[in-house]
Amino acid sequence: MTDLKSRTKIFAIDIIRFVQSLENNPTNWIIGKQLLRCGTSVGANYRAACRAKSDIDFKYKIKIVEEEIDETEYWKELLIESETISEARVQNLLKETKELTAIFSAISIKLKNKKNYIMKSYPDNNMPHLVLLTSYLVLPTSNFVL
Repeated sequence: MTDLKSRTKIFAIDIIRFVQSLENNPTNWIIGKQLLRCGTSVGANYRAACRAKSDIDFKYKIKIVEEEIDETEYWKELLIESETISEARVQNLLKETKELTAIFSAISIKLKNKKNYIMKSYPDNNMPHLVLLTSYLVLPTSNFVL
């Protein structure tokens, strides 16, 4: 089982390796740079969210993560649909992109719909947790596992 910090870092490494493997031509340089920027920023922005200074800051940063992972999916789809690469070549990367999209979308929706959540850090690991005030249910934000 991998926590989200590790998982998004592995994802970034996979994106780097994929972009490095693209054929050397002007189209791939441009799309590759876009893919590299958004794909590697997912982990960086998630780490920033884990260090958020407030509930509002946490929500904002999680929304950025959600947007970046969605953009990553867009650039991969564009490469496939333009027949620059085959879908089989990025099948595992697409699967991970869709799973991360689902995770971060769920977090974002939960934060949007649940006004009675607050963010709190615990001294044992200093990681932010979502705490449901009405039932004291604690959801660690850095330990979502599929």
